[in-house]
Amino acid sequence: MTDPAPPTGPVTPTRPVTPTDPATPADPPSPAAPPLRDRLAEERHAWLCTVRPDGSPHVTPVWFVFRDDTWWIGADGGSVKVRNIETFPRVSLTLEDGRFPVVAEGEAVPHRAPFPDTVRAAFAAKYDGWDVSVPHRQDGDRILLEVPVRRWLLTGTAQ
Repeated sequence: MTDPAPPTGPVTPTRPVTPTDPATPADPPSPAAPPLRDRLAEERHAWLCTVRPDGSPHVTPVWFVFRDDTWWIGADGGSVKVRNIETFPRVSLTLEDGRFPVVAEGEAVPHRAPFPDTVRAAFAAKYDGWDVSVPHRQDGDRILLEVPVRRWLLTGTAQ
């Protein structure tokens, strides 16, 4: 008996593939330790990875604040990252420094205005008065992404 011939041409999934995830409600994430919280308060940029409708990754730099084990990210309502999250909310976030890697996973929840005052104030304090709620485009709206940490993959030490 011979094996069937593999399919030819590109394989395009019709929706993102959801692999079995070892993080379960019985295994909640550990809260961020003080040194990690301090680093997240100081770092100005993170990379957000979302999943496109065809299953491919979309990675983009973002400004963020981290409060109560939750990442908060401002975005234009019509952006690719927001459209991806509305279809498939699972995301990964990482800091820029590859020597001391920080990688987290979670499910993004988009919020429309009004945004929580504490989060707006945290963005303003971190980014020199910047108001996360002000649209960048005249005809656009702003979205605030809330990403509670589901799992820390790395917390500052390479494996």
